Amino acid sequence: MSYAQQRQIGSNRTVAIIVVALIHVLLGYVIVTGLAYNVIKQAANDLKTFDVVDEPPPPPPEEPPPPPPESRVETPPPPIVSPPPIVRTRTPPPSPVQVVREAPPPVITPRATPAPPAPPARPAPPPAPVVKAIPPRSASGDLQNLFRGDDYPEGAARDNEQGSVTVRLTVATTGRVSDCAVSSSSGSRSLDTATCRVLRSRARFTPARDSSGNPTTDNVTQRIRWVLEG
Repeated sequence: MSYAQQRQIGSNRTVAIIVVALIHVLLGYVIVTGLAYNVIKQAANDLKTFDVVDEPPPPPPEEPPPPPPESRVETPPPPIVSPPPIVRTRTPPPSPVQVVREAPPPVITPRATPAPPAPPARPAPPPAPVVKAIPPRSASGDLQNLFRGDDYPEGAARDNEQGSVTVRLTVATTGRVSDCAVSSSSGSRSLDTATCRVLRSRARFTPARDSSGNPTTDNVTQRIRWVLEG
């Protein structure tokens, strides 16, 4: 077989293959198109049309009844009071003033009168009496009488202690003894202490007075004797 024959046979095969391929393509297209048509038709038959009924709108809300009209009490207008009529009174014209000229008073020349004699000088008042200061006085009488037997200190009585005590008392404006100082001891401390204790609690005085008569504080010196009886 020559080369030309082989080439022709190959061309024929190629044409045959292309023709067969086209036939297959056409058959496939026909099959696919027919199937698709049947499917679309079946689906169209299955679809059922129906009308959608819209729901009726809800009824409008009821409006509340209008409020009752307010009762207005009509106040009658105040009565119109007409002002009182203005009465004009005619004032009579003032009477003319008559000017009366008085005659000038006569000129009186005063006469010089002699001065009265000076009154006699009053005598000087007598000098006020000098008020002396008054010292305090015992309102309890003799201060020695203020001491009793039971005032004797037990220790001093047991030791047979006796003697005289001189004290300096300060008398306040109330008449009571505000201070007591021993100026001369009895030699017994217990007797000196008992003397001031008794006088502080029992002695009463009329307070001293100054030159003006006012109560004042002053001092009094007193001597007390301590003696054992029997």
